[in-house]
Amino acid sequence: RLRALNRLQVILQHLKMSKQTDSTAEVLLEKKGGAGIITLNRPKALNALNLSMIQQIYPQIKTWEQDPETFLIIIKGSGGKAFCAGGDIRAITEAGKVGDKLSQDFFRGEYRLNNAIGTCKKPYVALIDGITMGGGVGVSVHGHFRVATEKTVFAMPETAIGLFPDVGGGYFLPRLSGKIGYYLALTGCRLRGRDVLKVGIATHFVESEKLPALEKDLIALKSPSKEKIADLLNSYHMKCTIDQEKEFVLDEHMDKINSLFSANSMEEIVKKLKQDGSPFAMKQLETINKMSPTSLKLTLRQLREGASMSLQEVLRMEYRLSQACMKGHDFYEGVRAVLIDKDQSPKWKPAFLEEVSDEFVDNCFKPLGNDDLKL
Repeated sequence: RLRALNRLQVILQHLKMSKQTDSTAEVLLEKKGGAGIITLNRPKALNALNLSMIQQIYPQIKTWEQDPETFLIIIKGSGGKAFCAGGDIRAITEAGKVGDKLSQDFFRGEYRLNNAIGTCKKPYVALIDGITMGGGVGVSVHGHFRVATEKTVFAMPETAIGLFPDVGGGYFLPRLSGKIGYYLALTGCRLRGRDVLKVGIATHFVESEKLPALEKDLIALKSPSKEKIADLLNSYHMKCTIDQEKEFVLDEHMDKINSLFSANSMEEIVKKLKQDGSPFAMKQLETINKMSPTSLKLTLRQLREGASMSLQEVLRMEYRLSQACMKGHDFYEGVRAVLIDKDQSPKWKPAFLEEVSDEFVDNCFKPLGNDDLKL
C-alpha cells in the first residue's frame, strides 16, 4: 500500500513539474491559427541560445515546413529586453576547456538550425525587438522577414572574445552594401533602431508596442502567401514614423569605410587607418587594437571567401573555424576577460597581427574529414 502511495506521489510530482516547466520552458513552441510561433524564453539570460533550445527548435521548424496547415513561422523573444543576445558562450567555454563534446555539438546544431531557417519553404518572420547579437542574428537574418524596432540593438561582437562572426556571418555580411559588413564584423560596431533596417539586416521597421498587434494580424491572415505577409508588414512599416527623419548613423563615414576596409589583409587595413588619421579612422584603429589578432585574420578571410559561397558552404567553413577556435587560446581568454572576470583586458596569444602566420590561418580553414559539418 505504501508503495502504491509513493508511486502516486511520484506521478503527481511529475504532473506538477510538467505544468510548471511549460511557462518556464526555455523555448515555447505553439501553433496559433496557421502560424507556428517560436518564443525564446530565457529572459534573465537575454534569451541566449543553448543546445537544448536549438534541439527543440530545429525539428519543429522541419515539422511545420512539411505541415499543410502551417502557413508561416514567427520567432520572437520574451522579456522585452532582448530578442536573443547570442549563444550560451559560458557553457561552450566550460565544455571546451575539458574537451567535452558540447563544443562540437553546439556549433553543429546551431549551424544546422541556421541552414534550416535559410532554406525554409514557409515564410519566416523574426521579430528582432531588443538586443539581437551573434546567435540571435543567426536565427533571424537568414529568414524571409526581419522586423526591427526602436529597441533593436544589432552587433556581431565576436572578434572581442577570440571568435569570429559565425552563424552564417560569412554569408550575409559581405553581401551588405559596400564594405559595411567587413566593418561591422571586424569592429563589432553596434547599430540601433532604424539603422538596422538601413544597413539591410532588417527588412521592416515597426514600433515595439505595435508588435503584439502585428503578430495577431499575421496569425489572422487567411492562407497567407509570402506576398500577403509582405503587404501586411509593409502596411505596419509605412505607418511607423519613429526616427523617420534621422540620417543613417554611418552615412558620413561610408566613403571611408568602403575605402579603408577594402584592403586585402588586416595589416593593410591597419596601415590605411593610420595613414588616414581622421578622428573616425583613429577610433576604428583603437577598437581593432583591442580585438584578438587571430580572430581578425580569420574573420577577414571568412568574409572574403564567403562572399562567393552558398550559405551551406559558408556554414561548413565556419564549423571548421569554430573547431579551430575551440582548440586555440584566444576564445577562452576573451570569454574570461569580457564575460567572466569582466576586467576587459584580454592577453591575446599571439598578441600582434604580424605574429599570426598565413600558415596558421590556412590550417584553420582545412576540411575536417568525417568531422566536417553535414547539412
